[in-house]
Amino acid sequence: MRPGRDIETLIAIMERLRDPATGCAWDVVQTFETIAPYTVEEAHEVADAIARGDRADLCDELGDLLLQVVFHARIAEEEGAFAFPDVVEAITGKMIRRHPHVFGPEDARSPEMAKGQWSRIKAEEKAERRARRAAAGLPTEEGGLLADVPAALPGLAAAVKLQDRAGSVGFDWNDPKAVIAKIREEIDELEAEVDAGAAADRVEAELGDVLFALANLGRHLKVDPDSALRRTNLKFRRRFAHIEAALARTGRTPADADLAEMEALWQEAKGVGEG
Repeated sequence: MRPGRDIETLIAIMERLRDPATGCAWDVVQTFETIAPYTVEEAHEVADAIARGDRADLCDELGDLLLQVVFHARIAEEEGAFAFPDVVEAITGKMIRRHPHVFGPEDARSPEMAKGQWSRIKAEEKAERRARRAAAGLPTEEGGLLADVPAALPGLAAAVKLQDRAGSVGFDWNDPKAVIAKIREEIDELEAEVDAGAAADRVEAELGDVLFALANLGRHLKVDPDSALRRTNLKFRRRFAHIEAALARTGRTPADADLAEMEALWQEAKGVGEG
């Protein structure tokens, strides 16, 4: 088998890998549950390549993520649930349905109007799905505005989605400065617990409140908090690498330096374009 530029080649490769008689021993025994962590990991690696501005790596990581979709679809096909074409049909139908201002008669003159249409149609789809499952005697999703926010989402992403949902019905701050004031309030509460020598679970709870409020500030400022944190992580890596390189020129490592020297090198890194 040779590499190809069409999706059928990838589907055929996955079929071969999953063949019980001649496939890969590892691939054959995988399930939705065992593959799911890899799917999440690959999505994060896509985001990392984007943050680093590495387009060649992005191409590679998108391929890895696409493989995860094909892998899940193949397992489903073996179960008789659905196949890859059904996945494509479902998403193309959804995109057409949720963009009536592009594929239909409705109008959306701003991103906000388009987002509002998307949210409305998504809510209608959710209600229809719940009714269909109930009619078929299947378990329905737990009701409520926040029910469709996946519990397995990374913390910051989940916080933003929960806040978006609540904000859609007016449960929200109307000014970023009010959110900043809330952050200060939460930090004061965290500091009080730390000063009191509170138990770890109480400190964790207060720290969670601080992080939740910070995510909310990012949302109000139209800054994705997870993307902002990834950028800062990359900046930290670059600055710390500068410290290591500077110490290596004297035959030392960070373990051989004191905090004052490393802080001076950190400030030096900021002064050479590390911002």
